[in-house]
Amino acid sequence: MRRYFFAFMNNLKLRWKMLVLVLPLVTVPIVLVGGVISYISTQQAYRGITQTSKDDLAHMASFTIDLLNSHYQQFQVYKQDKQRSTNLELATLTTLAYNMVEAQHRQYKSGKVDLRTAKEEARKALKRVNVGTTGYIYAMSTKGDLEVHIAREGENVYEEKDENGRPFIRIMCENALKSKPGEVLYIVYPWRNPVLGDKYPRNKVVAYRYFREWDWIIASGGYLEETYEDLAFERRSFQELKDKIKSKKVGDTGYIFCMDDKGNFTVHPGGEGKNFLNAVDSSGHKFIKEMVEKKRGWIRYPWLNPGEKNPRMKIVRYDYFKPWGWIVAVGSYEDEFYGEANKIRGRIAASMTLLTIVTSVVATGLVFLAAKIFTQPIMHMIDVIRKVKKGRLDEQMEVDAGDELGEMASAFNLMTAMIRQNKEMEASLAQQGKMASLGVLSSGVAHEINNPLGVILGYASYIEGKTSEDDPNYKYIHEIKRESKRCKKIVQDLLSYARTPKPALEWTDVNDLLGQIVDFAANHTDMHHVTVVKDFSPELPRVMVDGDQIRQVAINLILNAGAAMSGEGTLTVKSFLDGEGYVTIVFSDNGAGIPAEDIEKIFEPFFTTKAKGTGLGLAITKQIIEMHHGKISILSEVGNGTDVIVKLPVDRDEL
Repeated sequence: MRRYFFAFMNNLKLRWKMLVLVLPLVTVPIVLVGGVISYISTQQAYRGITQTSKDDLAHMASFTIDLLNSHYQQFQVYKQDKQRSTNLELATLTTLAYNMVEAQHRQYKSGKVDLRTAKEEARKALKRVNVGTTGYIYAMSTKGDLEVHIAREGENVYEEKDENGRPFIRIMCENALKSKPGEVLYIVYPWRNPVLGDKYPRNKVVAYRYFREWDWIIASGGYLEETYEDLAFERRSFQELKDKIKSKKVGDTGYIFCMDDKGNFTVHPGGEGKNFLNAVDSSGHKFIKEMVEKKRGWIRYPWLNPGEKNPRMKIVRYDYFKPWGWIVAVGSYEDEFYGEANKIRGRIAASMTLLTIVTSVVATGLVFLAAKIFTQPIMHMIDVIRKVKKGRLDEQMEVDAGDELGEMASAFNLMTAMIRQNKEMEASLAQQGKMASLGVLSSGVAHEINNPLGVILGYASYIEGKTSEDDPNYKYIHEIKRESKRCKKIVQDLLSYARTPKPALEWTDVNDLLGQIVDFAANHTDMHHVTVVKDFSPELPRVMVDGDQIRQVAINLILNAGAAMSGEGTLTVKSFLDGEGYVTIVFSDNGAGIPAEDIEKIFEPFFTTKAKGTGLGLAITKQIIEMHHGKISILSEVGNGTDVIVKLPVDRDEL
């Protein structure tokens, strides 16, 4: 974080840096002092109100839990008695059904009926017996095959699971195999039958015995609530309990509500019987789901009631009633008991906001004024430095103050004057030295060599014209003529190096220029064994160059690459814009490469590795590139080829 902050600060102008650094020094203390005052005052107002309100909510939640527990305890004893009675009734029905099956089995054993007929008669008899309103008797094998059933006979239900995911059929089969003769077993499980219109699971009790001769588990099952004699009384009492809970008001508009652990509202003024597990508040938070998961605690959430424009914050105390798996919640809107405290906090917040805005505006103006006084001379100095950077060494800074900035401006003016003098002296000495040495050499060579070479070439051409190609001496005459031309080229290269003209710059499309050069060079006799590949960037900007001089550079480098590849080879000419703002041209060949010890001397005049080279080609190339303010470098590895990299600036003024 610290690194990013300093990077951000480094990229800002001086005026903005002063604003970022100084403005917080003025506004932060004001905000801190106001915040402390606001905190102390609102804390005192909230302390009593908050604690009292929370105590009220917690008391009402505890009171509701007590009501539910009282009702639960009252009917628990009654249900236990009725369940014992129900178990006895189911056991009697199961035993009766068992005896009916056993009687049919005796008929079969005595030979009066066959086994199929005996089982069919047993099925008919068992299906005629009802248990309660919707209960019935059924039989199945220990593998879960339903031998007798009013709706699903013939199905295998071994892996059937109840509403809690428990494999109750498998448990019945396993326990039946372990049972003693004549033993009646019981199982209770939650079950929801959609055919009967059940919306919620109901507890079902089943009594069963195992008839080993037929591998039948004979079971009698019914819903517990259908066996109670006074079910209406319990429902009426439960409704009175819910009405009592719903009649309790919390504040002006708050209320008490209850729900089960699946988000079904069991007690609610308007949403009773509905599932709100995935309900979200005005911020998109699933507050009901959070209450179901945590079961006990406090929760605050924004809630928008029908007819209201904006949501209000609601605070809820909720607790868990374990016997029924209910979450009891008592909620009220904060604005109903935080009203006065909120007014105090609002007035303090408004005052602090106004004070901060006024202070920030005044401080910003003062900081900008101070920044202008400090940075205006600096901006002038930066403008002069930029001009000097572009080569305008005659620019001078204005010195109109006696402070540190004035002293720095005077020192800079003195420095640029000295640099200008040194540049002029260096350029003059370099030019004089180069011209002195090369001028004498080139003029001497031109005078001493060109004249005899002209005579030699003239006589050689004359003799060549008089001699037949079949003459044995013809090849010697041709060799004299060719070597004389080579000597003349050496003299010409030397003169070119000494007299390279200043480039005539014009906006040039480098890709177009390279395309022409590559097409021309590819047809050269020295390049017939080489495949030239173009790889030009399509979005290359135009640059200011001398097209003829760059053409000379490219042809020289292409022919050098061709000479470096003795057999068939590939030369790739690539162009692109690099990250430093240079149009870059790369000539890549897969030739023999250059030894490391030769790379350092490759651009020196008269250094060559060719048997017939002059050693001036790359020296002239480097001279042309440097006169364009560019760069040239070589990367090479013996046996793997060579890359010659030429960089031409896009914006010469920035150099």
